[in-house]
Amino acid sequence: MIENLLEPFTLGSLTVALLSLLLLRQLCFGFISRGKRKDLPGPRALPLLGNLHQLDLKRLDSHLTQLSQKYGPVFRVFMAHKKVVVLAGYKTVKQALVNQAEDFGEREVFPIFHDFNKGNGILFTNGNQWREMRRFTLGTLKDFGMGKRIMEEKIVEECQYLIEEFEQHKGEAFDGAQVISYAASNIISTLMYGKRFDYKDPNLQAMISRDQEIIYHTGSPSIQMYNIFPWLGPFLKTWWVIMRELQTRAKHGKRILTELKESLNPGKCRGLVDVFLTHKKDLEDADVNNLYYHDDNLLHTTWNLFAAGTDTTADTLKWGLLFLAKYPHIQDRVQEELSRVVGNRQVRVEDRKNLPYVEAVIHETQRLANVVPMSLPHRTSRDTAFQGYFIGKGTMVIPLLTSVLYDESEWATPHTFNPAHFLDDQGRFVRRDAFMPFSAGRRMCLGEGLARMVLFLFFTSLLQRFHFKPAPGVSEDDLDLTPVVGFTLHPLPHKLRATDRF
Repeated sequence: MIENLLEPFTLGSLTVALLSLLLLRQLCFGFISRGKRKDLPGPRALPLLGNLHQLDLKRLDSHLTQLSQKYGPVFRVFMAHKKVVVLAGYKTVKQALVNQAEDFGEREVFPIFHDFNKGNGILFTNGNQWREMRRFTLGTLKDFGMGKRIMEEKIVEECQYLIEEFEQHKGEAFDGAQVISYAASNIISTLMYGKRFDYKDPNLQAMISRDQEIIYHTGSPSIQMYNIFPWLGPFLKTWWVIMRELQTRAKHGKRILTELKESLNPGKCRGLVDVFLTHKKDLEDADVNNLYYHDDNLLHTTWNLFAAGTDTTADTLKWGLLFLAKYPHIQDRVQEELSRVVGNRQVRVEDRKNLPYVEAVIHETQRLANVVPMSLPHRTSRDTAFQGYFIGKGTMVIPLLTSVLYDESEWATPHTFNPAHFLDDQGRFVRRDAFMPFSAGRRMCLGEGLARMVLFLFFTSLLQRFHFKPAPGVSEDDLDLTPVVGFTLHPLPHKLRATDRF
């Protein structure tokens, strides 16, 4: 009977029938699965525009934080056709970036980020390119003393140059923003090139000014629109400004690399660039297929480190001095602890454990300053289940650091400068898991250890030597803490007096 039923079928037709049944089963399973998935909450989107008409692109992090209060810690918005998942609050961001690090570990590469790197470097890459450059960079920076005593000596030396610059103003009000950036940049320059630049060097001044311009414009509403509609680029003045600065930066960077190549001594590497060039030559001599060690990758890797290491560290120092000038009772307590524990000698990293209030003030500065409010955008590496929601592979994800650093369930007074956030009842320093200015997980800042050392030594060296006050005629209450909003947040232009303590 069965044989008779099968007789009309050929092997080919039977195979087609089986495949059809399997396909039908898969489709049914897919519909059932989708029916069980919860839709991500979020504001109602319009065709073509998505939610663009509703979003405040001038301060997107604050607006998304407000939306999270309505839609919860995981929600979605549409940037025109592009779906973006927003993660808000400490617990949610930690779950994604730490507990599900592989799922949320890729970088979303905006069109402007591609303009920056063209697929090279560390910050705006994925896959083997990112892994190899991160491995090489971390290993090399550690070899050159990142986090060790040898690096501490170089930072202390740079502190003295910065102090001398402040002393030249003899207690008169001045804007120290640029010279602080020069000092922070010199720490990276020492690691990259094996040398520092004089603060009056026009090349250093031009490089800092150029990078600040690029970083500021990258966060502008017009460039956010370009990231959504790349065809807009040539019609946007801001895009042309960035392209011009990128071209100038590339010429300057190539000139420095050429000089380093001409003076290269493989037996005595001065910094990361020398190590990269030496490794590149070794691969060429061994006739090994070299995918990563080429000049474009070197150029963009060094710029990534300069931009990330200079801007965020310098901005945090600027915020710190502004906070202390605004809150003199906190500055007095910092200086009392420094005098009692350290005295007049040079502060060392090992003193950190005996300076709990100083540590609390530095951490609170990083928290409240919120220099990188939305981190760098992430992307899911695969289909992901998260808090009951389905997030497809390749979805852009914003870990909203503003919502972490100002999380009302984690911080007693999230919107005020309060060092007690990092102190226990006995005045001992307390680490807080919700302290995430460097982000978290696979993509957290690879220079965190260096940044912490620079902030501690610069901050304490300046506070040992100077007392910071508002300019004459300006009260503490008049000091404005409103940030200048670009891709990062830095203080408005202002002048302070650095008066001698001794």
